[in-house]
Amino acid sequence: MTSGDTYPLPEDPALAQVAAGLRDTGHWGWIVDDRWRTVYATDQLRLTFGAGQELASWPLGEHLFGPAAMSASSLWRFGSNTPELMGRLLNFLGGWVLADTPGGIDELREIVDPELRSRVNEITLSDPVAQGSTVIATSFARAKVDVPAFAFRVRESSGRLAGTAIITKPAPGMAVLGAMASMADLGHLERMQSVSVPARRPAAILFADLEASSPLARRLSTASYFRLGRRLVRAADQCVIDEGGLVGRHVGDGVVAFFVAEHAGSESRAARAAIAAARSLRAALATVAERSELQPEEVVLRFGLHWGATAFIGNITTAGRGEVTALGDAVNEAARIEACASGGRALASKELIERLGREDAAALGLDPDRLTYTPLSELDTATEKARRDAPAIAVCEV
Repeated sequence: MTSGDTYPLPEDPALAQVAAGLRDTGHWGWIVDDRWRTVYATDQLRLTFGAGQELASWPLGEHLFGPAAMSASSLWRFGSNTPELMGRLLNFLGGWVLADTPGGIDELREIVDPELRSRVNEITLSDPVAQGSTVIATSFARAKVDVPAFAFRVRESSGRLAGTAIITKPAPGMAVLGAMASMADLGHLERMQSVSVPARRPAAILFADLEASSPLARRLSTASYFRLGRRLVRAADQCVIDEGGLVGRHVGDGVVAFFVAEHAGSESRAARAAIAAARSLRAALATVAERSELQPEEVVLRFGLHWGATAFIGNITTAGRGEVTALGDAVNEAARIEACASGGRALASKELIERLGREDAAALGLDPDRLTYTPLSELDTATEKARRDAPAIAVCEV
């Protein structure tokens, strides 16, 4: 079995039932048998320990605190990946571990990894509290965070001990976690997780910005303008999410989004998704204006669409926020295209349009073979920055 495989449910029926429950409810959790040999770990836990990029490997059939487990944990990007942290976990569970070891403390001392033997001497033969806290760290930043842990015994109908299940969760309470995730789209969260490690990812890039925003901001009350901005970015984000894109940063009245070819299934589908998202957002502006008690002509967006063949895209997460961003010439060029799209136009680069396959182009009502393009420098609306930084980029209206 490779690290990329989902682990099968344990053979023991009682443990299998608990494992299925942990799996189906998306918990961080793992299960050991009555001799503390690991028999199951959820994909959610393994994916977290693999930094969202891989399913971390657990040595099934090996003692939770034995040499094989210690060796495997040292390769985890997150989790109890040091002897110190594994030692804290042993301190938490040690009473049960010792109780389940027939040979007592002498046998347990021989079973555990040599680096944990000193911890065995601290264990007393009694059940640990039902819940407690351990500490995990990332192998990158070495930043420690509290992670509440809950362990419970699993018994067969006869009362015989089948094993033990351990569940952990992020430190915030469920009210906080629920509030943060209540409006989030699950698919978008998964796409964000998939780019947690920055890398070059071919993608369509969308920039959009509110035209004549400064006069509008001066005319409206601050509260009214804030509500307009909130409605606008909510509509924009939903249009991007509906087309399978990644929402980028919000700067002022601007919106940035990325449509990664890997997520879309092809470069053609990614290009199509970007154009479709721009059109959907343009159509949604009438509702945004109406709810803000404005005329449709007062809420107009400029759109710039471009292709980033070598865009460097990743997820930046800090203590204060998490967002997807991208670097590369194509990102700056997309911004220059958008700035030239006065009058609520959607300008797409030739590089983007020519990614469209026949079927996707037809779905958008476009015929790439019949389109004509204009270099940015020749547009009447070309900005000074566009003429300076991207004069030769050819665009057409979509």
